[in-house]
Amino acid sequence: MKKRVFAALSGFSAELVRRNVYPVVVAYAFAAWILLQIGEVTFGPLGLPDWVMTVLVIVVIAGFPIAAILAWMFDFSSSGIVRDTRTRPREESSTPPSVAVLPFADMSPDKDQGYFCEGIAEEILNALTQIDTLRVVSRLSSFRYAGTSGDIQAIGKQLGAKAILEGSVRKANDQLRVTAQLINVEDGFHLWSKVFDRELKDVFAIQDEIANCIGESLLDKLVPVTTTACRDVTAYEFYLRGRQFLNRFRRVDIEHARKMFHQAIQRDPDFAAAWAGYADTYSLDIMYANPDPSYLDLASEASGKSLELDPDSAEAHASAGLAHLVREEFDDAERELSKAIELNPSLYDAYYYFARTRFHQGDMEGAAAWFARAAEINPEDYQSRLLRVQILRGEGRLEEATTEAREAIETVERRLEWHPDDVRALHLGAGSLLMLGQDERADRWLQRALEIDPNDPIVLYNLACNYAIMGRVEDALGYLEKACEQGTVSADWMRNDKDLENLQGHPRYEAVLKQVSD
Repeated sequence: MKKRVFAALSGFSAELVRRNVYPVVVAYAFAAWILLQIGEVTFGPLGLPDWVMTVLVIVVIAGFPIAAILAWMFDFSSSGIVRDTRTRPREESSTPPSVAVLPFADMSPDKDQGYFCEGIAEEILNALTQIDTLRVVSRLSSFRYAGTSGDIQAIGKQLGAKAILEGSVRKANDQLRVTAQLINVEDGFHLWSKVFDRELKDVFAIQDEIANCIGESLLDKLVPVTTTACRDVTAYEFYLRGRQFLNRFRRVDIEHARKMFHQAIQRDPDFAAAWAGYADTYSLDIMYANPDPSYLDLASEASGKSLELDPDSAEAHASAGLAHLVREEFDDAERELSKAIELNPSLYDAYYYFARTRFHQGDMEGAAAWFARAAEINPEDYQSRLLRVQILRGEGRLEEATTEAREAIETVERRLEWHPDDVRALHLGAGSLLMLGQDERADRWLQRALEIDPNDPIVLYNLACNYAIMGRVEDALGYLEKACEQGTVSADWMRNDKDLENLQGHPRYEAVLKQVSD
C-alpha cells in the first residue's frame, strides 16, 4: 500500500515538474513576498487603513492556487499560451520509441490543398528518419489512412507505433493555420498539442518545429532536424505537387510531375530535392513510357545536379542510381543505391530500385532478396511483394510463391480499400491472384485497370504478362504490341520476364523483342 502511495506521489510530482508548475509557484511566491514587503513599508506612511493590508494578504493567498492551476493547464511557448493537453508522462520501455505520421486533414475553404497537407506530413516524416534512435513508420504504411476518422489507438496498433502524429491544415491565400497533436497510442492521451497561426512563408519553420517537438517528446532530448532545404514557398508547393503526381506511377502523372518539378527549380535553382524528382521523371519515362534517347542524358544531368547541391542526400543518390539503371550502367547504379541506403537505411526506393537492377541483369535470386528487403522496410508496399511472387513463380519455387501471394493480396486489398483506382495495384495484383487459382477475379482486376487507363504502356505490358500466364496467347501478344506502340518496353526486363514464357518463340513476340532491343 505504501509503495503504491509513494509511486502515485512520485508520478504526481514528476507531472508537476513536466508542466513547469514548480517554477511558476516559486516565481509567484517571490513576487507575493515582494508585494507584501512593499505594502508593509508604504501603506502606513500613505495613511491607508489597516484593512487594506489585510485585503492584500487575502488576495495574495487566494491567488496562489489560481497560479498553480493555470501553470498546470497551460503551456507558455514560443507559439504563445496554449492549452497543455498532455495528461500523463510516458512510461519507461526497453523498446525504442516509434512514431507514425498521418496525412494532415485539409481544412481549407475549397478543399483543394490535399497535396499541400500530404506534403507537410511527408516532410515531417522524412525529417524524423534523420534520428537514428527513433523508429518511423513508412510513408506508404501510414498514408493509407488518409482521410480516415478511425480510432487513433487502433490505427497506431495496426502500424506498430507507440505514438501517432495527426493534424490539419487550413490555407487561405498567404495565411496558414496548422494544428498538430502527438498522441500516445497506449492510452490515447495527447503528449502535446499545438496550433500555428502564421503566414504561408513560415511553413518551413512550422514543419521543423513539429519534427523537433516529436523528437524531444519521444526521446527526452533535443535532436535538431530540418525538413527541407527549400526556402521559396512557391517552389515548395510545385515540388509537393510533383511528388503527389509521381507517386501515382502512371505515364500521364509522370508528365504532370515533370512540369511541377521544372516549375520548382525555375523558382529555386538550388532546390536539390526538386532536381532529384525532375531526374526521376525522365528515368521512369525511359523505363516505362517514352524511349526518347535524350531522356537518358536529361536524367543523368538532373540527378547529377541534385548530388552537386546536396551530396549527403539519400534521395539524390537513389535518383542517380535510377538514372544509371536506365542507362544499363548496373555497377554505377548499385554503387549509388548502396550509398543511398548507407545514408538512409529506411529509404524504400533505394531497395526497390536495387531489386530492379538485379532483375535487369538476370540475377533472379538477388532481385527476390532485394524485393524482400524492400517489403521489410515498408510492410504495406505491394509492389515489392507482387514482383517477388512473379520471380518465385518463374523460378519454380511454387510453395514460397503461393505463401507470398497470399500475403501480397492482403496488402493489395488494404491498398484498394482506400485507393480503388490504383491501376498498378490492380494489374500487378492480378498475377498473385493467378498464383492462388483465382483466375476470374484476376481477369476482373485486369479489365478494371484497362478501363481506368487504357493507353498506359505499364498497364498494357502487365496485361500481356497475365494473359500469357493464363494461356491466352493472342490476347497477350495484342497487349504486348500495344504496349510497345504506346510507350516503351525494357528489353532486359522482357528477356528475363518468366511471365512471358508462353509467348517466346512466337514470331510476333520475337518481332516486339527485336523492336525494343534496337
